[in-house]
Amino acid sequence: MRWLRRLLGGGRVQLDAGRQQVLLQDVQYRYGARAQIRFSEQVEAVSGLLNSDDGLVVAARIVSQVADEAHADLQAQAQEIHRRTGRRLLVHRRNYRPLWKEAGPALRWPLFALPSGFHPYAQVSAAVAVIGSQASRLDRVTDPNPLVTRMFEVLDLTTAGWEYGRVRIDTDAAGLADRLISSTAQVLAAMDDPPRLPPAVRELMRRNNTLHVHDPAGPRAVGAINLGATMRERLLA
Repeated sequence: MRWLRRLLGGGRVQLDAGRQQVLLQDVQYRYGARAQIRFSEQVEAVSGLLNSDDGLVVAARIVSQVADEAHADLQAQAQEIHRRTGRRLLVHRRNYRPLWKEAGPALRWPLFALPSGFHPYAQVSAAVAVIGSQASRLDRVTDPNPLVTRMFEVLDLTTAGWEYGRVRIDTDAAGLADRLISSTAQVLAAMDDPPRLPPAVRELMRRNNTLHVHDPAGPRAVGAINLGATMRERLLA
């Protein structure tokens, strides 16, 4: 694997675990729902903080941690539903859409209440942007294969939340989805042997629905997004 050869050979970079921990804690506790600035400004600020090799490692950790926490949350919700009703729900990380189609009204979208406190429209969106902007360097600091899988998971959760989880599509939500699609495409393009697109993405790519995008502060529609067309354009290039 190219990423491992680079870590062991001439492509190796100097990483500082202590610096990574400081960056992670700074991003975790200074930003998110508690911050008194708009999410778009937080994305810009966090992206600037993570503009280094150590920052790229932190960005990858944020995305992976968020995917893991969201999966654990959905598993816990499924177990609670089974305890209360006897209804068994299957939670598959490669494709969350069947779960949401079956039990959407009974589920809570997990990305707004993660144990880490990372917010999808702040730290997560910034981390995804950093990964995309430095995709060509990603295999110098980590294995891109599990990371791109986690990015697809977060994209799956985001779009399922719109369709089944009563998550409002505002400009911050659309920005997260757009960054996820673009950055994942950039990571795939930089990989020697990119994985197949997961089922949820392939399903959405067969669609051509245009969704209204709203102002975060009010009901007014300020734009639109066509997930299928955007995915086809960027992921099949």
